[in-house]
Amino acid sequence: MSFAVVGLAGVMLAGGAHAAPVTVAMGSEPTSLDPQLVQDGGEWTVNDNIFETLLVRTADGHLQTGLAAEMPKQVNPTTWRVKVRPGIKFADGEPLNADAVAYSVNRIVDPNFKSRQLPFFSTIAKAEKVDDLTLDVTTKGPDPAVLTRLYYLKIVPPQASQATDFASKPVGTGPYRFVEWTKGQKIVLERNPDYWGPKPEVERITFRFIKEPGTRLSGLKAGEFDFIHNLLPEFVKDVPQAVNTTGPLLTMIEVDSRKTAGLTADVRVRKALNLAVDKTALAQSLFEGFASVADGQILEPGWFGYNPNIKAYPYDPEAARKLLKEAGAEGATIDIYGSNGRWLKDREITEAVAGFWEAIGLKVNVHIVEFSEYLDRLNDQKARPQTIFIGHSNQLFDADRTDSAYLEPGRSGASNDNGEIGELIKTARAETDVGKREDLYRRIGQIAHDDALFVFLLYQKDIFGLSKSLRWQPRADGKVLIKDVSLAK
Repeated sequence: MSFAVVGLAGVMLAGGAHAAPVTVAMGSEPTSLDPQLVQDGGEWTVNDNIFETLLVRTADGHLQTGLAAEMPKQVNPTTWRVKVRPGIKFADGEPLNADAVAYSVNRIVDPNFKSRQLPFFSTIAKAEKVDDLTLDVTTKGPDPAVLTRLYYLKIVPPQASQATDFASKPVGTGPYRFVEWTKGQKIVLERNPDYWGPKPEVERITFRFIKEPGTRLSGLKAGEFDFIHNLLPEFVKDVPQAVNTTGPLLTMIEVDSRKTAGLTADVRVRKALNLAVDKTALAQSLFEGFASVADGQILEPGWFGYNPNIKAYPYDPEAARKLLKEAGAEGATIDIYGSNGRWLKDREITEAVAGFWEAIGLKVNVHIVEFSEYLDRLNDQKARPQTIFIGHSNQLFDADRTDSAYLEPGRSGASNDNGEIGELIKTARAETDVGKREDLYRRIGQIAHDDALFVFLLYQKDIFGLSKSLRWQPRADGKVLIKDVSLAK
């Protein structure tokens, strides 16, 4: 997710405050605006302002009601009863009711829909209407993480979402409604006059697609931009305001360990790839204190299932060379794929890692591709490269989201065929004893570490640059909700 807010004009609100038309410069263009179809940071940046969910998080991460009238209640081990707030409508006038929520749940879990978000909701079997404002959500087995899943699932209108152009003309219940999408240039939203909640100060948002962080930065420093995400660390002292929060971003290189992977099927090679990278140098040289070395796992501290006993692979290029020699891989060729502009310094990290691998004698082909091709590579089991850079955030704060996406064999984002991991993930997903469930996830993390399924890199902070005109604080879940932006009076 990468954006900058541009251009505060003087549209008057009641009481003398100024409404603000805002331009958001994004690092990547959304591949779709259907909020249930893709797994795409650009889509989130736009759709978090158009669509809403049954549950929401406070800025510090606590769950509370959103479109739900009250917290869902568990009827039995596999059924949760949900009551919907009355009187809410989608921007096209369709009512938000139990039918709409049940439709939304059933749509995203339908395997024929082929949602890339399905790993978030794989435990949910169906939803059924009880009355106009009540429905039951049924899971395939006990699911201790069901409330966090309902926090993530965006609600769509049953009629409008069946239109052939819904992915380019979205309709939600949120504080902003869709106006236009000029492909390759911009997306425009305007304040929803019929929004059921508090009216935001910002009246109009124009999202533009600008890859280079330097271009966004120069606009902020020149006074043209008012709000930029992914502020370069080296320029924190040069902007009017800079705020940051830890995560929820973890960077890593996923390594194909499947038997068909060739070079990287050998665990000695995968361990060598880890030992070759000086993660401390990456954190210091690229992020100047706004990143730290990841603890040899794909979970962050604070996410359920994090294992405090796992430590980072040390930087030991001599040991890496020795392992390559033992594996008969000296001078071998390896491919690494990355993106440019989707995450802060994603290209630079990818190229730096390639440099460390070259230093131990490998020949590295670096592929920095357009984000649409990057997503295809990441989510297509047949097209997956030997190694690929990943920036991962976990708004569920639960290991099942991460492990289901990147560790469970057969999932679109996974690059291993470890049956033990697969069984452990399935067991942990349905375990209701908190202690036992945590132990299962910690065991999964240890196996992934020992098997070197990833090159574990950094925990990165989100850094934001603001003009003097804005008031805003970052959120624990990483969402940027423009309704939270206030303006200097």
